[in-house]
Amino acid sequence: MKLLQILQKCLEDWKNISHLDFCLVNLDNTIYISTCDRALPSEEKLEEFKEDEALCISNMNCRLYKVTESHQLQYILIVWGNSEAASTIGELAVCQIESLLTAYMEKSDKNVFMQNLLLGSYSEVDAFNRAKKLHITTTVRRAVFLVETKQSKDENALATIRNIFAAKTRDFITAIDDSGIIILRELQPSEDYSDLDDIAHMLVDMLNTEAMTSAWVSYSNIADDLKQLPDAYKEARTALEVGKIFYTGKNVFGYNRLGIGRLIYQLPVEICEMFIDEFFKEETLDSIDDETLTTIRTFFENNLNLSETSRQLYVHRNTLVYRFEKLQKKFGLDIRTFEDALTFKLAMMVVNYIKYKKAE
Repeated sequence: MKLLQILQKCLEDWKNISHLDFCLVNLDNTIYISTCDRALPSEEKLEEFKEDEALCISNMNCRLYKVTESHQLQYILIVWGNSEAASTIGELAVCQIESLLTAYMEKSDKNVFMQNLLLGSYSEVDAFNRAKKLHITTTVRRAVFLVETKQSKDENALATIRNIFAAKTRDFITAIDDSGIIILRELQPSEDYSDLDDIAHMLVDMLNTEAMTSAWVSYSNIADDLKQLPDAYKEARTALEVGKIFYTGKNVFGYNRLGIGRLIYQLPVEICEMFIDEFFKEETLDSIDDETLTTIRTFFENNLNLSETSRQLYVHRNTLVYRFEKLQKKFGLDIRTFEDALTFKLAMMVVNYIKYKKAE
């Protein structure tokens, strides 16, 4: 909830309890929030109060209070009423507003700090000193999760994630750009990579059921201290990118589980194109129809098992053999053998990578 909404609710609650009206006035003498449409004191009166050393003044029908944050004047609070109770309520209201401002500013400062930290904007000493000032533990184990939905700046997804981690006050949820939502998760000593994978799958499921959106979730290696977090953020981004290129059937990508995709991702496009030309000459994988592609993927997922593949696709074994023989005539590769299957699998991944790089 934004600060404006929080303060508005507070003023409305105070009015309901005390039957007094409240108004917060900006430093330019405009109304920030109010519980009524009463006329404000004159600008001359407001300016005099701002220049005065007094923290509170009263006139015939209202009381004025200075609201500060870090010893700087932020607002003027107006409480309409002259009773002794009105004076006490006004002082309590000022204390509450100043506490809310301090908490909001501290949270905002922590958010900005974490964003800059992940981007590598601080030196190691500077990061340590800033963290200490913001009461952020520097030596705790953390992992970076990156959540991306098909819709940029998805407010429903962000709200769902905040609800999931609401009880974890030491977790940070932020965003640096339109690339996705970043979750900086503090880990327990007993949590390992299997727990990170479970968290990532839980996020995908929750976003699908509660926010009604499909999502990809990647996660970094575990960072043992604050200085490792910029690298952890890069790992999460790399995992998301590699996963979306090479593992289109999955939604969760761990940096420690990228497999062959990690190797191909680091190759120059020219080398990848040479590999494709070497094996496929004039033919292209784009010429394969969707039905055959589905057959190939299912065959690979079942470890080249013809019987299991035919069972899952509800086709006769001989039909599969016919499709693979047709494929062999076209490309010169019999994917029923391990070596040719490996070559064909690599070719499919390399083609996806080339397309991605050329689309950048």
